[in-house]
Amino acid sequence: RPPPYHVADGIDCVAPNDLPSRAVGRERFVIVGAGKTGIDACLWLLGHGIAPERLTWIMPRDAWLLDRENIQPGPQFLDRFQGSFTTRLTAIEAATDVRDLFERLEACGNLLRLDPAVRPRMYRCATVSRAELRQLQRITDIVRMGHVDRIEHGKIVLADGAVSVDDSPLYIDCTADGLERRSPTPVFDGDHITLQSVRGCQQVFSAALIAHVEAVYHDDAERNDLCAPVPHPNTDLDWLTTTAAEQRNQIRWLGDRGLMDWLSGTRLDLMRHMYVPLMNQPQLRDKLVGIIQAALQSANQKLDALMTAGYPEQPPIRRAPPAPRPRPK
Repeated sequence: RPPPYHVADGIDCVAPNDLPSRAVGRERFVIVGAGKTGIDACLWLLGHGIAPERLTWIMPRDAWLLDRENIQPGPQFLDRFQGSFTTRLTAIEAATDVRDLFERLEACGNLLRLDPAVRPRMYRCATVSRAELRQLQRITDIVRMGHVDRIEHGKIVLADGAVSVDDSPLYIDCTADGLERRSPTPVFDGDHITLQSVRGCQQVFSAALIAHVEAVYHDDAERNDLCAPVPHPNTDLDWLTTTAAEQRNQIRWLGDRGLMDWLSGTRLDLMRHMYVPLMNQPQLRDKLVGIIQAALQSANQKLDALMTAGYPEQPPIRRAPPAPRPRPK
């Protein structure tokens, strides 16, 4: 789709798929958008030897990011996953307010951010490795002046002001909404299925679980109880609502013995290796399931209380002044 902002005639603005064929010989690049696509565009350029000084990153909102190391599937990553799962619940229980919660989640490594001096206002499940984050932090020309309104010759006009640029940059539009937030609707409705995430931003796992439930269960009320939608997050506060929603589903799944048998056999479930070793030990399995359910229920009660209280007052977000943009030699 075309960019959602006006681009003057004669200015090169391309979609990410066109970047490899259009990058050769360009002196400067402007990446528009701070989501996962914008991150990947920056990493592609850096990985192909483009110096960070040649990049300008338009970042309407900073994002909370997930550490890829915490969510790797497979038994070899179980200790790391369990540690992340435990510290997340601990951070929720200990938090005194929403701001304190995010500080705790960052301190224990559950969430990452680009700049420790800027409060992220976006959360969309974007995932990076620590090495990738270090690469992104090499980029210093970051424009935090809201969304782009129009690109003119020699100038980018944004919601909160304008910055001067040379006429030569290649603009990469990374603003398409790949995970559009929509109002939830029942997944099962007679002969109609509306595919939605039932675990935060896990579309493939969600599709598999919905297919299994459709095949094995025969009552739409029970099917929908097992497949409550988890809408895609957008803002920082959506971390709380998304986490609470997926934890409610997990509590329900843990209480269904047949579904647990299926989950223990699907490689798409990140949690399977927590209980697979106990599947042939019913007493130990039931004990572990009970402990996890209780912990999730307690965490959800705390999340509800934090969401009710809302965000405490906070100083304004620091705006990074636009850096000088050298003209190509």
